[in-house]
Order: sequence, then structure tokens, then C-alpha cells
Amino acid sequence: MRVSKLAAGGGGGAWPREIVERIKMIEGEQERRALSPLARYNKGKVHLKQMAFHRCLKRNRWVFGGNRSGKTECGAVETIWLARGIHPFRRNRADIRCWVVSVSQQVQREVAQQKILHYLDRSWIADVVMQSGSKSSPDYGIIDTLHIHNVFGGVSTITFKSCESGRDKFQGASLDFVWFDEEPPRDIYEECRMRILDRQGHIFATMTPLNGLNWVYDEIYMNRHRSDEVWCEFMEWSDNPYLSAEEIRLMSESMSADALESRRYGRFTSVGGLVYPEFSEENIVEPFDIPPSWHDCISVDPGLNNPLSAHWYARDPDGNIYVVAEHYQAKRDVAFHARRILEISERLGWVRDRFGRVAVLMDSAANQRTLSGLKSVAELFAEQGISVNTRVDKGVFAGISRVKALLRPAEGMPKLYIFANCENMIREIKGYYWGQGDSPVKRDDHAMDELRYYVSNLYERTSPRAEKSWVERDKERLIRLRGGAR
Repeated sequence: MRVSKLAAGGGGGAWPREIVERIKMIEGEQERRALSPLARYNKGKVHLKQMAFHRCLKRNRWVFGGNRSGKTECGAVETIWLARGIHPFRRNRADIRCWVVSVSQQVQREVAQQKILHYLDRSWIADVVMQSGSKSSPDYGIIDTLHIHNVFGGVSTITFKSCESGRDKFQGASLDFVWFDEEPPRDIYEECRMRILDRQGHIFATMTPLNGLNWVYDEIYMNRHRSDEVWCEFMEWSDNPYLSAEEIRLMSESMSADALESRRYGRFTSVGGLVYPEFSEENIVEPFDIPPSWHDCISVDPGLNNPLSAHWYARDPDGNIYVVAEHYQAKRDVAFHARRILEISERLGWVRDRFGRVAVLMDSAANQRTLSGLKSVAELFAEQGISVNTRVDKGVFAGISRVKALLRPAEGMPKLYIFANCENMIREIKGYYWGQGDSPVKRDDHAMDELRYYVSNLYERTSPRAEKSWVERDKERLIRLRGGAR
């Protein structure tokens, strides 16, 4: 029942005027707030990837998005929620201190600052400190710090920083979080990590990858240090519910394929592009129990100082391939790797040959003698109960073509699936790029090599062979009887 009815006597008598006026003021404030941009954020039309970002509780979150994908909006709203103490998914606190870091002051004013002011209710602002311009019109100047009333009491501070000022300007503070709007230089990123240390804070970034395969690609996207706290999400135009299909089509037609990779999809690009652009989340499946009849082969790319990569491959009756387990480790000897291969095979109940050995495919380089000069790598594995087949097709271009056809056939569903716990293969396939000519870049490619070995070996096994005539078979029999002569 509205206050107007209560004031008129509806519900059992008139209320005192001061109470009625107070309730009217509250109702008016509620109506005003319901119409604010922050109240309408992800109401009605929901941007699913924005909400996935907000729900993620990791301490190092990165959104790689194309232009107009909605990435900056989620960074601005996250900042306001945290500073105000109204975050719907995280533990809220009073007196939050944070930085918003932009590439330059001009970009700050036009992007991050503008978005925060768009979503920020002006009644929540306790004070504004300007670097330039008037605090009465902060939209048109350069803001240094916003002081925000926190619902738990006290005042939170949002300080704007510019990368062009250099690393020295990022020292000394103790912060709850940092938002990087676009990609920061590595030294500034590392300095900001020190700023959140004592408060056990967190970092998030929203950026379009425009600088190639740089430190963000290695440290964050590829997660080189295997940190459990690193989280990444890609946003593209189709993820933004406010962009129409026709608008997306028109924008896409006006851009080159390379520009689309970064500007639409937010993907990292190199000069040559991805080797396997066919790979997608559709090729990743959650682990499930594999019937023994599906067990097919283990493929190994050997390494001692470099990582040894081993994966277990299964095939179902329809010919679909599943990568179901992995062993991937560097700087260990043959005995260690053999023991791990046998342990994983035992856990999986993996098929063995008639001598009880586990059979693996391996690079023909394993036939070479080790540094001691006594035995080859293949012989050392054989001593550990592993049967090594080094007759593999190492043709790079043909092997890649076969893998591509399995990842995304011309018709129907994919034929190659990777279990989600095979993290190193997934990491490598996402970061496998062409170099010069028709050769991929020789970096982080150990799982990619043994994937090709397996697929090429499978191709050889399943390729139709012409039936030999009885004359040819009899001739071969006679040759065998005569000791292989002729």
C-alpha cells in the first residue's frame, strides 16, 4: 500500500504528517535509484560473461574483450560495488582503497573515469579531488581521487593512475584492489601486485589484446606459473546483448580477418595467426570413465631438461578421439617419467601388450644415444617396462592438417575431444602460432608434437590399403622362405 493511501486513512487511521513525509521521501529515493544506470545493470538483458566475471572469486581476474564487448562496463561496476560495499558476490568491507589504472590521462577521462561516473550515484560522492578541471563538473576534467560513502561507514577512495607517469608513481600505497583498464606495462603490473600484498587484495583487468604475444599472453593467458588464482574470460560482440546481429554483421564486414581477431573476439594474435583456430570450448569435455575397449594409444614427446609430454588417447566405436590423461614435466630422468607413465596407466587400467608392457608412440629421436653413449632413450624406457614404437610420421604440415580436420570437420560434430584435466595440452593448443612460412613457432609445442604423432599414426592405421593379389602374396611367401633374398 502506497503512503498516499495510508495518509488518507486507508488501513486504519491517518498517520502523523512527519512520518508520512519521511516515507514519501524514502519512496521517492527508491524510485530514483531504480531508474539509475547501476540499478539497471544486467537487469532485463543479461550479459552472461559480465556476470561470470563478477561471480568469480579469484584474486587475479582478466577479461580479454573486443571493442564494445562490454568489458569496461563490468570493470567500472565492479569498482563501484567494492568501493561502496555493496558487491553481491564478495565479502564487503568499509574504507576501501583502490586504484584505477589507465594507459594515459586522456584515456582515463574518456573511458574508465567516464564509465565510473556514469554508474556512480552522485549522492554517494563525499568529495572529488581533481588533477585538472572543476570538481563541480568532474566529467570534463581529470580526476585524481573520488571519495565514496561506504554503506558500512567511513569513506572509500578510488584513485586514478596513469601508466604514462611511470613505475615510480605506483609505489608506497597499500590497496584493497587495482583495476587495470587496458593492458599495463609489466613493471607497473608487478608494482601494483606489491601494493595489494599486505591487505590480501586482488587485481582485475579489462583489455583488448593489441600488442601481440607479450607478457600478458605468457603470464596471464598461458598462466606460465600455473597459479590457481589466475582467471581469464574472453568477450566478443555476440556476448553483448545490446548489440544487434545486423550491427555485428556490418562491423565485421568492414574489418580484416586479423583486426577481427583482436577488435571483435579479444584474442591474442601474432604475425602468422593461430595454428588451430578450429579449437574451441566445444573440444573440451569433463572427464568420464572410459571403457577399456576404447583404450588406443599413449603418445610421448620425450624430454629431460625440456618437458616430457605424454597423453593417453582413446577412441569410441564412432571414431571419436578422446585425450583422457596427461603426464607433463620437465627436468626429470627417464626412470621418473617411466614410473609416472606406468602409474597413470595402472590407475586407468590401460591396455597392455601380450608381454604385460605399456606401449607408447615416441619421436624417432628417442633412438639416439644419450649423453652417456651407452643406450638410447627408447632402450632406457624399454628397461622400465614400456614398449616404444618410434616409427612415427613426423610430417608437420600433413599432421597439422589431420588434427584440424578432427577439431572441426567440414560437417557434423568435432571428432577430437580433450578432457578438461589435460591442462597442458589445452594450454599449448591455445597458444600454438604460425611462424615463418608453414612452420609453427618452436615454443611450448611438446604436446602438439605428440598429438600429431598419434593422429598421423592413426591415419596410417586406418587408411585403406589395396588388397594384394594371390600372386603377390605367394611371391612374398617364397622370398621369406629363401631368407629375404631379392
